[in-house]
Formats: sequence, structure tokens, C-alpha cells
Amino acid sequence: MNTFRLLIFLLAVSTAAHAAPPKGEPTNASEAAKAKAEEEAAIDAKYQSLVSTLSPKEQAWEKVLQENLGNFYLPIHKKQKVNGQSNAWDFVRDDPSLPRILLIGDSVSRGYTKAIREELSGIANVHRAPANCGPTKTGIEKLDIWLGDGEWDIIHFNFGIHDRNTPLSEYSNRLETLVERMEETGAKLIWASTTPIPDVEEKKFVAESIVERNEAAAEIMKKHEVATDDLYSAMLPHLAEYQSKDDVHFNSDGYTFLGKTVAESIVENLK
Repeated sequence: MNTFRLLIFLLAVSTAAHAAPPKGEPTNASEAAKAKAEEEAAIDAKYQSLVSTLSPKEQAWEKVLQENLGNFYLPIHKKQKVNGQSNAWDFVRDDPSLPRILLIGDSVSRGYTKAIREELSGIANVHRAPANCGPTKTGIEKLDIWLGDGEWDIIHFNFGIHDRNTPLSEYSNRLETLVERMEETGAKLIWASTTPIPDVEEKKFVAESIVERNEAAAEIMKKHEVATDDLYSAMLPHLAEYQSKDDVHFNSDGYTFLGKTVAESIVENLK
């Protein structure tokens, strides 16, 4: 290749490298944000249209979700509803002949909700709180909303991962307050011990913090004679299989395993 042809070749490569992105793709952060906002607006319009076709009870449930799911989970919920996908916050049409179960917990609990529903199909009506319930502090503020105005046969609950940095005394005091409030419903309570977390310094994950909080919770549950679903011990031997090394969450098989474990505990306590 002579010098002239080489220069032409290099010019062509440079031009291709700096060519405009394919039509329709954003060229900068501002355009990307605009495209995202437009997409979310379109999804919201479809969601609102869908909600308008629902029964009054379903519309009321969607309103509760809109007020409580927050900026992270609500867009996910809307998109799934528009796409016809089931999720942990589906409206539950109660079979009046079956017991009513309420699940309270964080994103791990959310992860195994659908598996529990599958396991308890025809056995119980399985509801979950309209939120990622987070720490005990949020529980104190939001518990009445989560309990709703219905009657529950069993409340299966957990607080722990979001309290990993809460002083133990505060955690214990708040958790006991929550137990006492839930006892007032007349439901049978089942405490789910918090599942293990890995040691990840940059994320402030300390495995021992969960052990400490589970021990503190165990004392409260013993005092109040609350049944325990020991998810910590159940999951511990399976961490390599079900949990990544730097995350508190689990893969789909892990959530299926947890769902089956919880379902067994609920069935046992229904007896």
C-alpha cells in the first residue's frame, strides 16, 4: 500500500470511529435521560390505563402500592404489570375457605414470595406487605399500613439485613415493639431468622452482624413465645450454590429453596 492509499485508509477508519450513533440512539447523557423519561412516561400511561379497568378492590391495592413502593420498586412494578408479568405484589383474590397469610420482610422476602404462593396454592391466601420493608425503624413507622384492615391467620416476618448497622439495643427495642403490635392482631406470628450475608468491606457487609441480630431476636421470640422459621440455618450450608460472594441476595434456585422452606414452616404452624 503506497503512502496516498495509506492516508485514505487511515482517514476512513477515523471517520468511521467518529460516526454518529445509529438513528434513534442517544448521543449524550442528556438525551439518554430524556429517552428514559419518555419511556417511563409511556409505561406510566399504559399502567394508568390498565388500572382503570381493574375492580375497585384491585384499584385500591394499586393505590397502596403507588404510595408505598417508592422510586425504585414502583417503576419495576408498573413495567411488569404493563407487560403482563406476575410479581410479589400481585393483588390476591382470597379464597374465603383458606387461611390468610401476611409476609413482612425486605427484598430477600420479596424474592421468595412467589415461590411460597406456588407451594401454598390451594392451602392458603398468601399476601405480602406493600413495600420492601427495610429496617425496624421503617417497621415502626409503616406497620399499620402493612397490616391493612384485614384479619390474618399467620404473619411471617423478618427484619435484619437493613438493621445490620443499627445498634443492637435499638434493634432489640424496635423489634420487640413490632412483635407486641403484631400480637394485637390475634394472628399467629412466625419470626424468620435473617439469612446469612457475606463479608464485603466496601459494602459494609459483616457476616457476624447477622449472627448477633439473630441472637438478639431469638431472645425476644422466646420471651413472646413466637415460632421461629430458621432460614439462617437452612441457607447456611447452601451459600456457595445460591448466593454470590459479594451480595446478600440469592439466585432463582435460592429463592425457590427459601420459598419451600417458608411454606413448610407456615403449613406446620397452621396445624
